[in-house]
Amino acid sequence: MHQSSLIDWVWLGTVVLMERTVRSRPAADDAPRFLPLVAHPFRWRLLRELVHSDRAVWELTQLLGERQSLVSYHLGQLRRGGLVRARRSSADRRDSYYAVDLARCGEQLQAAGGALHPALWLVPKPPTPRSLGRSRRRPRILFLCTGNSARSQIAEALLEQMSNRTIEAASAGSNPKPLHAQAVRVMKKRGIDISAHRTKHLDEFLSQRFDFVITLCDRVREVCPEFPSHPDLVHWSVPDPALEGPSDRATLSAFERTAGELETRIGFLLHLLDRPSTRRSTHAEQ
Repeated sequence: MHQSSLIDWVWLGTVVLMERTVRSRPAADDAPRFLPLVAHPFRWRLLRELVHSDRAVWELTQLLGERQSLVSYHLGQLRRGGLVRARRSSADRRDSYYAVDLARCGEQLQAAGGALHPALWLVPKPPTPRSLGRSRRRPRILFLCTGNSARSQIAEALLEQMSNRTIEAASAGSNPKPLHAQAVRVMKKRGIDISAHRTKHLDEFLSQRFDFVITLCDRVREVCPEFPSHPDLVHWSVPDPALEGPSDRATLSAFERTAGELETRIGFLLHLLDRPSTRRSTHAEQ
């Protein structure tokens, strides 16, 4: 055999071996859908707005300066990806409030890293414990709902506990009602006693300074007054658990869901409180 033929034969055998090796390696999976979903510039802007507060479509249209059809289309994409959810407004059934599901976003972000390499599976960073030095005041947050009988009371108690009382929480309502027995019950299961709490009208707090005012009820958001201290205004559209059953006993599961949702939202809020606010939500935006 000539030397040139031998070289050709060896080269051909090497190519065939390489082809077999490539063919035997399983094809790489497509990139996780989460990545192109959030990488779109406009959808990223939508998510950033919804991280700050639940919003209706018309609000997002004004805030982002884009037509309603474009906003609705991309919200639909985010909903199908499980990153955003919508709830019909209890104040105006023609409106829906959109909220970002941060827990779901976190799960998909972690999975995206793990899909590339097991060592890149991201681990969430726990909230940084706040330090109460002499020069550092406690942030103050006011939760509002209509009756101040359930949602806002639960949120107040959870924030105080979850922040180790390094954040001062208060709650009030536009039309206070007696404290709901189921709110007391679900908090007791979490080791928190709110049985001695009283319900309060929001007028009691108008002259006080707050860093955040968080409305938990669509109706109270419609009547929320201006606060002289100009707090950051945030809306969390949380259904009234007292309306989800014909009796107190039947509403227990609804109260459990409400406490769970507020616990999740407050957990994410704690991560933001040590960061300077880059924008403020005003009544003009609403």
